[in-house]
Amino acid sequence: MFMDTAVKFKPDTILLWEKIADDPEAQRIVKLFPSAQTKIINRQRYLSDTATPGQAIIESKRTLMIGQTSSFINGFDGNLGSHICCRPYYKLIPISNGCPYRCTYCYLAFVYRQYHPFIKINVNYNTMLRQITKLADDRLHKISFNMGEMLDSLALDHVTNLTPMLVDFFSRLPNAFLMLLTKSANIGNLLSIKPNNQTVVSWSINSREAITQYELDTADLDERINAARLCQQHGYRIRFRIDPGILHPNWQTAYADMIQKMLTSTEPENITIGMLRLVPGHSRLAIQAYPAETEESLQKQNLTDLASDGKLRYPEDKRIEFYSHIIGTIRSFNKTVPVSLCRETPHVLNTLKDRRLNPTCNCLG
Repeated sequence: MFMDTAVKFKPDTILLWEKIADDPEAQRIVKLFPSAQTKIINRQRYLSDTATPGQAIIESKRTLMIGQTSSFINGFDGNLGSHICCRPYYKLIPISNGCPYRCTYCYLAFVYRQYHPFIKINVNYNTMLRQITKLADDRLHKISFNMGEMLDSLALDHVTNLTPMLVDFFSRLPNAFLMLLTKSANIGNLLSIKPNNQTVVSWSINSREAITQYELDTADLDERINAARLCQQHGYRIRFRIDPGILHPNWQTAYADMIQKMLTSTEPENITIGMLRLVPGHSRLAIQAYPAETEESLQKQNLTDLASDGKLRYPEDKRIEFYSHIIGTIRSFNKTVPVSLCRETPHVLNTLKDRRLNPTCNCLG
């Protein structure tokens, strides 16, 4: 069954910023959706008049804003407090505020629910390319641009056509890497162009049960693995990010089945593992937005450990159990693929040190 709904994305409303109303790229995107109501707006901000924050989240999935931004790049220094380990990288944000998918755990929905209930495409791409070039030229060492933290890299690629531009652009930047992180199978553009060593395509992947219950409207497990296989056959570097791991019923068997499918079809250069983490209060918002689908399932996950990044997690013993199972299963199919953990505590990392975890994770080139 085809689950990936992104290629069928049709906004009800397009908010077109008046300063770029005649921009050719803005007009091209508007013309893709003749049934949408287009509103010319004088501010790149929109206050939802819906009754609840949950309803604003639903509205945001059907509202597209076309505008510009002065900064396409957000530097992350890796600092998440004294008890969470991460590494520095740069977030590349041509699209912001979210995507068409309805992942019930998505922190972007929590952050943008009030004043930014829309998907925004920033069409001043020349500014983006200049900013990437400047950062890359100023660095003597490798620099990673992750186009997957604030958006799904491929969900709307058929609308923006960004990957043909960016993959070619990064081929000329020997010290810069483009990280495309996705839950999509929307790889038509990627397969139509020549790959290069400066682009890495990474799939956020989960068990079939977790995808069905928590990652609504995304590509299903088979679609994601097949997309990864096709991209690798085409010549792309590929990775997987098993994140967020969720302790649903029968999770051991479900994740083992996922890993078997993944590693018998592809040969990733890296696998990164992380677990469910939520801002306090997020589960109540998810229930409000998706009452029929969530059925309080996020609240039942028993996230009790509040770490220095301000997010709740499973207790450490549960996380260690999950990681041990996942790493052991990976090693039963592939003895050498580098495996790393995402945003974990020093204690968990030290407990699993005999597993020879790799310090280079998904977000680094």
